[in-house]
Amino acid sequence: MKRLKTTPKQDGYRMPGEFEPQEGVYMLWPQRTDNWRNGAKPAQKVFVKVASTIAKYEKMTMLVNRDQYANARNMLPDNVRVIELSNNDSWARDTGATFVVNKKGEMRGIDWGFNAYGGFYDGIYFPWDFDECIGQKMSEIEEVDYYQIRDFVCEGGSFHVDGEGTCMVTEETLLSPGRNPDKSKKQIEKILKEYLNVEKVLWIPKGLYNDVDTNGHVDNICNFVKPGVVVLAWSDDKKDPQYKISREDYEYLSKVKDARGRKLEIHKLYCPSPQYITAEESGGIDYVEGTLPRNEGDRMAASYVNYLTGNGFVALPVFNDPMDEKAIETLQKLYPDRKIEPIYAREILLGGGNIHCITQQVPKHSNK
Repeated sequence: MKRLKTTPKQDGYRMPGEFEPQEGVYMLWPQRTDNWRNGAKPAQKVFVKVASTIAKYEKMTMLVNRDQYANARNMLPDNVRVIELSNNDSWARDTGATFVVNKKGEMRGIDWGFNAYGGFYDGIYFPWDFDECIGQKMSEIEEVDYYQIRDFVCEGGSFHVDGEGTCMVTEETLLSPGRNPDKSKKQIEKILKEYLNVEKVLWIPKGLYNDVDTNGHVDNICNFVKPGVVVLAWSDDKKDPQYKISREDYEYLSKVKDARGRKLEIHKLYCPSPQYITAEESGGIDYVEGTLPRNEGDRMAASYVNYLTGNGFVALPVFNDPMDEKAIETLQKLYPDRKIEPIYAREILLGGGNIHCITQQVPKHSNK
């Protein structure tokens, strides 16, 4: 598999929308005891549930560190492929390859730079050396050539595309000083256009309230249901800081047009009630200097928008909250041809993300 010196745009490759046909999904096995409580055992059970759900619909691959390989293989069902691969943490969306395809259906990978969401400025863990290599390794597992742009820090959860020339990001993440302080907004936009092969970048002002792990990734606040249609995390509680953020983002989205000149159809996906870390949860996490702490009483960035769209399904995080049913109902109307698969995901939320953050899809392709 060779590292290419061109760009996807130059070669006619684009990133498909997540709602387009997929070949499979990758995940990374959780084990960090400074991020996942009680030796990561509760999180591992939920990762098994997510992987098992996805495997009902498409090929599922779990990447696992050597010392957890036997445990993961034992816990996961036989229809989940398990591959030993060195990693620092389990955010496949952000550390894994972004895959692009051309009109013939041929696929290639993109290996972005990664620095644990901010490096030594405000990154959330150290080291991240294994994670920075995952994009290249995933491309090689898939046996595809890849583009490597390690000098540009960009996590997969920091952008969404509609597959028709539009990319969506948050200013809060992409302009964070811990990512690419040497690059202007204009320069960042140019790189996104070149590597995702899009014509327009929508800069949503802010991510979800208190999404401190990622500096407000777009995949926790807004998502493309299909070209021209988005869901936006929402709150009607004027006392909740999310109320103002959602309205600011809504105002922006209601004024812009996508790359095809369409005004966006915006659907409100109401947030669950505020979720806080309990004393028991905080007490089960090991303290390590340099890792973002999980303190009792901290509000977690809970959102239903952090779902994975797949072949015939939507894997939706739920929280045993009164708003769960409303989220399921809203998404079932928006995805009438897909089965909504609710998964209790508090353990993933406790680690700083959710179902979309721990998965990375491989689009349908003709490479064999």
